[in-house]
Amino acid sequence: MKITTVGLGKIGLPLAVQFAAMGHEVQGADVNPSTVQLVNAGTEPFPGEDHLAEKLAQVVSEGRLVATTDTTQAVSQSEAVVVVVPLFVDGDGVPDFGWMDSATRDIAKGLRPGTLVAFETTLPVGTTRSRWKPMLEEGSGLTEGVDFHLVFSPERVLTGRVFADLRKYPKLVGGLSPAGAKAAVAFYEAVLDFDDRPDLERGNGVWDLGSAEAAEMAKLAETTYRDVNIGLANQFAVYAQKAGIDVYQVIEASNSQPYSHIHRPGIAVGGHCIPVYPRLYLWNDNDATVVRAAREANAAMPAYAVGLARGSFGDLTGARVAVLGASYRGGVKETAFSGVFGTVQALLDEGATVTVHDPMYSDEELAALGFVPHELGSAVDAAVLHTDHFEYRTLTADALPGARVIVDGRNILDSAAFPDADVLTIGRA
Repeated sequence: MKITTVGLGKIGLPLAVQFAAMGHEVQGADVNPSTVQLVNAGTEPFPGEDHLAEKLAQVVSEGRLVATTDTTQAVSQSEAVVVVVPLFVDGDGVPDFGWMDSATRDIAKGLRPGTLVAFETTLPVGTTRSRWKPMLEEGSGLTEGVDFHLVFSPERVLTGRVFADLRKYPKLVGGLSPAGAKAAVAFYEAVLDFDDRPDLERGNGVWDLGSAEAAEMAKLAETTYRDVNIGLANQFAVYAQKAGIDVYQVIEASNSQPYSHIHRPGIAVGGHCIPVYPRLYLWNDNDATVVRAAREANAAMPAYAVGLARGSFGDLTGARVAVLGASYRGGVKETAFSGVFGTVQALLDEGATVTVHDPMYSDEELAALGFVPHELGSAVDAAVLHTDHFEYRTLTADALPGARVIVDGRNILDSAAFPDADVLTIGRA
């Protein structure tokens, strides 16, 4: 098949490479000329995605993947179009469709009869039918369900392990018509391989959920579940700390029974998915009080961690406090909705002098994020561990000389390695 992937970011580019590796002729469209240039040179434009460098170099050298800034032209030459353009959400949970609207209009201009269009960007329920269908029809002069097919098929992968996740999890699709759904199932069966999953009654592969709305909600539900679960774990942790209970023992004990799946508490929930998609769900379901309460509970955790530091240290005015980790999770160079911002702000509000360290970022990159870079081994009065980078698991007192208080926001430090500091772990008395 001839396929266009619109959006060559951390999900879109691996998808384009996956399609090309399955023997298809793929064009990757992106508005960033630098990204297009790097892809056409066979060079990954961002680090950290397992197997991307070698797979990209191979499919480009074999002529099966070409990148372009001309979305309309690429779509006009394609039988299938897969859209993975970012949807942004502001601090109040209002989605900004700007980039997606622009990309959809460009797609419409090149749309030809017989084409399948699949949106993979996570969306509020109803967006595929109410927003993308009329926009594509108006811009193309074609009729959905007659001249072309439109479906929603959410990406369900994590950056850093996209290729493995594409094989591991069922591919969900939902069409606006039975014929569109059938076309989508055939398409994804031709571009993906699946691991055997005997644990799934339905088996691994492409799952037709019956409607675009069901597929949209499935993605929001699976991610919102994680946010709600973490919010519950965080509330358990806050109470356990007050009551002198080790919440980690409680969670381990609870999860020994097969009906309990309590997640781990922590200083923050970050990334493009877990803190964002509950807001997209709330965009439609304003009555979801459980979802809203969990989001508020998780958003409050950076300030709670700083409160622990203040409770042990005393007045933080003028105190030198190092925050360890800017990334939203360990091993990933990404600060989207990272709790580091809330942690730093809470410390500044207390009057502390704050520096930030992260092994994946240079001092220049940390400064560009608005932080004062920190060097391990520099004297501090206190520290807050925000990110569970592997490098932090073996930290000792030499890395934080002078620290009287250390708040371990991820439960990864060995408190014995800091004999002169009060090491406080969220959820552990």
